[in-house]
Amino acid sequence: MDLLNTLVDKGLRRELPTREEALAVLATSDDDLLDVVAAAGKVRRHWFGRRVKLNYLVNLKSGLCPEDCSYCSQRLGSEAGILKYTWLKPDEASKAAAAGLAGGAKRVCLVASGRGPTDRDVDRVSRTIKAIKEENEGVEVCACLGLLSDGQAERLREAGADAYNHNLNTSESTYGDITTTHTYADRVDTVQKAHAAGLSPCSGLIAGMGESDADLVDVVFSLRELDPDSVPVNFLIPFEGTPLAKEWNLTPQRCLRILAMVRFVCPDVEVRIAGGREVHLRTMQPLALHLANSIFLGDYLTSEGQAGKADLEMIADAGFEVEGADQVTLPEHRAGGGCHDGAGAGCHEGGAGGCHEGAGVCGPVPAEPAAEPVAANEPRTDLVAVRRRGAGTDLAPNA
Repeated sequence: MDLLNTLVDKGLRRELPTREEALAVLATSDDDLLDVVAAAGKVRRHWFGRRVKLNYLVNLKSGLCPEDCSYCSQRLGSEAGILKYTWLKPDEASKAAAAGLAGGAKRVCLVASGRGPTDRDVDRVSRTIKAIKEENEGVEVCACLGLLSDGQAERLREAGADAYNHNLNTSESTYGDITTTHTYADRVDTVQKAHAAGLSPCSGLIAGMGESDADLVDVVFSLRELDPDSVPVNFLIPFEGTPLAKEWNLTPQRCLRILAMVRFVCPDVEVRIAGGREVHLRTMQPLALHLANSIFLGDYLTSEGQAGKADLEMIADAGFEVEGADQVTLPEHRAGGGCHDGAGAGCHEGGAGGCHEGAGVCGPVPAEPAAEPVAANEPRTDLVAVRRRGAGTDLAPNA
């Protein structure tokens, strides 16, 4: 296919595809899907080999957010039955982080719901960052706290933060349809503040909210222009009790085409499969590793993820290897300069702060009577499990 040959050539040269080419990737048929994955996989392997970076989320403060982001289980007015708790103490957060690092993660992503941090919150998170780094030599720490005020990114950098995550989520033209309590421009401003302060910028999107192909291409092209080191790709978890609870628009094939398009537009950045991979990719998750070079290990913010052991087995079975702490994530031309290696937390889920959710069953599933096959685009509410363990509970985390 001439389109795919052209996109591979451009990806190896870091040349931006045209919008028409990006749209054409999303419009390919299921018959061409493996060809699309193979082509984008060439670009992925050129810049990142067969390494998979593991990241681990610690939800420092859950729920009770004043923002009205329609996709979020922690939003104002959410009726989702999630965990709700205020700030973890630094030693509690450090203990939670240690579980993920022991499971193979090299980056810890510290997330808090809310519009943005107060100066007192920045002090609190700074103490948490120092506690984690004192206990875990060489760990990378990303903060995801919402909209930043002047000087806050610099203070986080001084405290030892390596990266900051804040996502655009969707196109500028449709942003007002999903959130009214802050603007698309607010989000761009925070990513730029983090970048200017020397933090590795991380910014991505959420697919599956009813957006068009043009919206997806618009937001990915906007991300390319912002030039983050990492682009997390979230697939909407339609939590019961949120405005988007009935938006089950994704199939595994659609998710793979979206990931391929992101890889072609952003060939040399860390593309992370974030929230929703278990729910929407399901048994196709291993194929997605040919497109993305980073995932989250274990559970997410307010939902359960695939068992950590299953994540590691999936990576090995697919012929990939977990990226070591001594390995540099980004290509040399990106790892140098003012930003640190790697990328930030998953994607935004809790209002203006937080990260978007992934969900799914964890660990062995008890045997059940054979069920009728589920159509590809039917709601899979059985795969959405609210997190009841780890941070904010007395139970051991999934890592």
